[in-house]
Amino acid sequence: MAGKGNPQGLELAREKMRQAGVDDVAIDTFAHYYRLLEHGETGMITEDSIEPLDMESLADVEVPEETAAEAIRKTAVIKLNGGLGTSMGMERAKSLLCVRRGLSFLDIIARQVLHLRKEYDATLPLLFMNSFRTSADTMAALARYDDLPVEGLPLEFLQNKEPKLLAADLMPAAYPKNPDLEWCPPGHGDIYTALRGTGLLARLLDAGYRYVFVSNSDNLGAVPDARVAGWFAQSGAPFAIEAVRRTPSDRKGGHFARRKADGRVVLRESAQTLDADKEALADLSRHKYASTNNLWFDLQAMVDALDARGGILGLPLIKNVKHLDPADASTPEVIQIETAMGAAIEVFEGALTIEVGRDRFVPVKTTDDLLVLRSDVYDLGRDFVLDQAGEEVPFVSLDGHFYKLVGDFDKRFPEGAPSLREAGSFTVEGDWTFGPGVRVVGDVALEASAAQRVEGGTVLSEPDPAQGTDG
Repeated sequence: MAGKGNPQGLELAREKMRQAGVDDVAIDTFAHYYRLLEHGETGMITEDSIEPLDMESLADVEVPEETAAEAIRKTAVIKLNGGLGTSMGMERAKSLLCVRRGLSFLDIIARQVLHLRKEYDATLPLLFMNSFRTSADTMAALARYDDLPVEGLPLEFLQNKEPKLLAADLMPAAYPKNPDLEWCPPGHGDIYTALRGTGLLARLLDAGYRYVFVSNSDNLGAVPDARVAGWFAQSGAPFAIEAVRRTPSDRKGGHFARRKADGRVVLRESAQTLDADKEALADLSRHKYASTNNLWFDLQAMVDALDARGGILGLPLIKNVKHLDPADASTPEVIQIETAMGAAIEVFEGALTIEVGRDRFVPVKTTDDLLVLRSDVYDLGRDFVLDQAGEEVPFVSLDGHFYKLVGDFDKRFPEGAPSLREAGSFTVEGDWTFGPGVRVVGDVALEASAAQRVEGGTVLSEPDPAQGTDG
């Protein structure tokens, strides 16, 4: 497969990118990874090449208030906002989803930042890395916040795009029926390429900023917290990532480890794990920490690293094999060249990880996550920060046949989410619709039957999950 590329493949791909207006930094970065593919690079990280990683906890760190305040005043915030939420049936930016009190992810992010600016008398610029699919909707939604833009800096910059490559010969794929499907995003590791290509790294440095905090827009726990900024500043590290203890729901996901060869911290994603190592990947007692994708970097250190490497950070390759049209298995297999932004941790000598509370990691990947976020498991304070109400976040599993897509999910919770503050777990099989004011207590499972309704005010509790329901 890779290694048998057509000699013309790279040149055709480069020309296609030039014609589409992709900048030279992104084209050179793509070419770097194309050549790795040609040479048979898989990006795999084998279990025998790494060892488990331990780290300090933020809860145990002393951060003086003045250090925290000074650090947040030198920080710029970037939110990754390229996702469409297609797995939940959305065709717009996922961050436009309503979360609470009529507010979307974007509303809450904007208000978190505006509140912190007042609290710390900080400029705290906010920038969104949008994709060509999320830009227009996002900018329209943010237009109501007149005081959000910071003079001299844009509110958005665009993620790059690259051609999908035919797995058979690494030629750029053609799909005249839907030319959009000939392109893919290069993964969120593209952030460094995009920041350099747009000149934003230099502009931020020139404007007097020293640190950048990056996180996903679908993680409302990722507040640009002054205490974490202060920890990063006083550590003197060039780069850092916030980590959380892995739970059973993280078994299949990536984790941190230390590379035996040079002692560097690495982030191994599931796509970089051999089948033979999947058991070790899932071992929570061996690999204890997952990435939140909340990361911090020193602007000067990033500029220096990119300068030293000719503009290419050299993140590990992630080779993603899919069908040209993901919805049509009869279309040819293609390779999408991707990188993960957290993998930059291995580029920097002295890079750090720190364990943070689960309250800084509240991602919404499914409607199960969305139900928890819309419920009373979290309070939304006047600072627009999520405060976890109980000790544990309940485990939620909704029947994918009826709840996977946001439209179907909303129809079944027309009066809002039930109370989950007292729930241990909530499993729904079959087609249930919920009235207002439903409470879930303990471990509750609703079993599949004909479509049913849980009446308003019902308390669902173990061991009788059908209490208070009718057909």
